[in-house]
Amino acid sequence: MTDIQQPYRLAELTTEEAAEAVTRAPVVIIPAGAYEQHGPGMPIATDTIRAERIADLVGARLAGRVVIGPPLPVGVSPHHMAFAGTVTLTTTTFAAVVREYVESLRRHGWRRFLVLTGHGGNNATLTTVAQDLLMSHPDVRFAWTPVTSLASGVVAQMGVSEVHGHSGEAETAQMLALAAELVHQDRLKPGTVSLDELGPESRLARSFSQPTLTLPYDELSANGVLGDPTSVTAEDGQAIVDAAVDRVSAFVEKWLDL
Repeated sequence: MTDIQQPYRLAELTTEEAAEAVTRAPVVIIPAGAYEQHGPGMPIATDTIRAERIADLVGARLAGRVVIGPPLPVGVSPHHMAFAGTVTLTTTTFAAVVREYVESLRRHGWRRFLVLTGHGGNNATLTTVAQDLLMSHPDVRFAWTPVTSLASGVVAQMGVSEVHGHSGEAETAQMLALAAELVHQDRLKPGTVSLDELGPESRLARSFSQPTLTLPYDELSANGVLGDPTSVTAEDGQAIVDAAVDRVSAFVEKWLDL
């Protein structure tokens, strides 16, 4: 398991310390995730756990120059609702919560925010929040990024399946590095790994990155998995985590120096 030093978490500060942190740590990092199925071997909070752990690692590396804000533990997951345990927010609710986090912290003096999302279903909503904030709060700077795509080069070298993604190689590897005690390795099973396994509409959706065709996940995979989670190791996951932490830290350091 990755060793995480104590980061600069807003939740652990007193109100006096928070007031002082506005100047010393002017960037707020907000981890966002989801409560949704992650196949037979991984926990429902996989996306939230990954986002929070990577945010902690960035916070520790930047040594008090950032604040780790309150997490967004539940995301936009209607496409997983056929699987037990999934909890979803509407895009409207998720966007409202993000905005109200920003508006609250802005009242105390913060102006720069970075959302790290472990869940791709949050991406479209974060884009709209960023655009809306340009109009409603022009003094705010709002950045966001998915976690796994920060290490796309590492993932590409892992030999992933033709069809991969949710609960597959990259996510499982990260969990083995960050929270192996929550992964039931004896229950991990491949899901859909090739386009030939999909029906016509699902094959179309997975064959083109653009246009985007959104389908429920029970039409893509019987067990909720895309890819082969049995083929990866904690070392694979550590490489992804290291690349993601490096990339985010480099961005924030340059942002702080502006």
